[in-house]
Amino acid sequence: MQIAETLNEGLRREYTLTIPKADIDARVDKQLAEVSGRVAMPGFRPGKVPANLVRKMHGAALRQEALEGAVKDGVQQLLSEKALRPATQPEVELTTADQNEDIGLKVTVELLPAVEPGEIEGIALEKLTVEPNDEELDAALTRLAEQQKRFDAAAPDHAAATGDVVVCDFEGKVDGETFEGGKAEGISITLGEGRLIPGFEAQLVGAKANEQREVKVTFPADYTTKYLAGRDAVFDVLVNEVRTAVTPAIDDEFAKGLGLDDLAALREIMKDQVESELTGLTRTHMKRKLLDHLAATHDFAVPQGMVDSEFEQIWKQLADEATREADPAAAMAELEAERADYRTIAERRVRLGLLLSEIGRRAGIEVSQTEMNRLIGQEAARYPQNQQQQVVKLLRENPMAAAQLRAPLYEEKVVDHLIGLATVTERASTRAEIQAALESEEGALGGMALPSGEPMLGDDGHVHGPDCDHEHDHDHDEHAHG
Repeated sequence: MQIAETLNEGLRREYTLTIPKADIDARVDKQLAEVSGRVAMPGFRPGKVPANLVRKMHGAALRQEALEGAVKDGVQQLLSEKALRPATQPEVELTTADQNEDIGLKVTVELLPAVEPGEIEGIALEKLTVEPNDEELDAALTRLAEQQKRFDAAAPDHAAATGDVVVCDFEGKVDGETFEGGKAEGISITLGEGRLIPGFEAQLVGAKANEQREVKVTFPADYTTKYLAGRDAVFDVLVNEVRTAVTPAIDDEFAKGLGLDDLAALREIMKDQVESELTGLTRTHMKRKLLDHLAATHDFAVPQGMVDSEFEQIWKQLADEATREADPAAAMAELEAERADYRTIAERRVRLGLLLSEIGRRAGIEVSQTEMNRLIGQEAARYPQNQQQQVVKLLRENPMAAAQLRAPLYEEKVVDHLIGLATVTERASTRAEIQAALESEEGALGGMALPSGEPMLGDDGHVHGPDCDHEHDHDHDEHAHG
């Protein structure tokens, strides 16, 4: 096979590969010999079909298979001979495919950069500490009580307000015609949750039990049921009942309802939880400062293919969020105005990801098999029991899926390593101060909370009604999705 470099520009390389016709023919002959022993044809004993007949029947398919194998092997040979470390899957273009000529290929590769970490020992970091005082503990107990609230039937003349539950029947129509999935009975809607089509919940505010209302909405342009997407609909709604939230008193009876002896025992448990929350908040702030330092002190070219992929993940999540706003068009317009900012964030994440990976490699940081088994078990537990075995099999056999699962833990290990080398000073702070600092930094990075943090390497269900059919996991942690 002949290899010639035609482009060497930054991290981008292009090569022409010439695979001799004789190599393809040899592959076809080898496959023909293997297939001939298995081919059955009327008038011939198994395995005794003449090669020329087998070639006439299966020659085109065998050549295609041989060609695909030769291209795959040729690209692997290129990467090996030139010691290339591709950042993304190489792009392969067949330039000559005539079966009577040598095969010509154009291979475009974007390489991983050579990363040289700067000084990583003695980085100055400030650790903001917060004591789990009574105020913090009381707030945590209040949040817990809110989570345990129940909804009781309101008085008949109670007007539904945000936070109330409205139990109703509805039937929707588009252009005066009912549609599949547009009818429901006894459905509970929590006003203000935003789980339904924009504008639906707001039109139920003020409704009372046994009241009928007409709700007019427009299905989102990206609604999963295509024939409803972007269309106006009218729903006839009958409010059966309005329920209001009742938050339990924080006392011994509340604690007993949670399986504890008394309120004192609950406070002790909640104290540990608050300490853990505050420790996590402190670490998140330290990590953000550490990554800011690394980003400011390292500048090297990054593969644009990786940046494109990271940007697409960021943009998809932000665009999904925009469709859930009261005015999706305005939200998207605002988002479009910040497109360049998010492109910058994507590049920062990729650069930091590559840097952290190299620091971890040099430090010998690894994720053990025991740790991977734990991660696989935790991931499988998120699925229904009848799917868990399939999830485990996927994660054990699919290197890409395994790498995505492994990446967050690896990143945290590298961050812990760097914090261990840093010069850390402590300062007493408050939860509000740390949260304000984090929110301010997120705003500076593009005006919205980062959808996937910093980088790591590595049918429709019939009840269409007003439900947008979107389940959104709003996770703003410090990790990226590799």
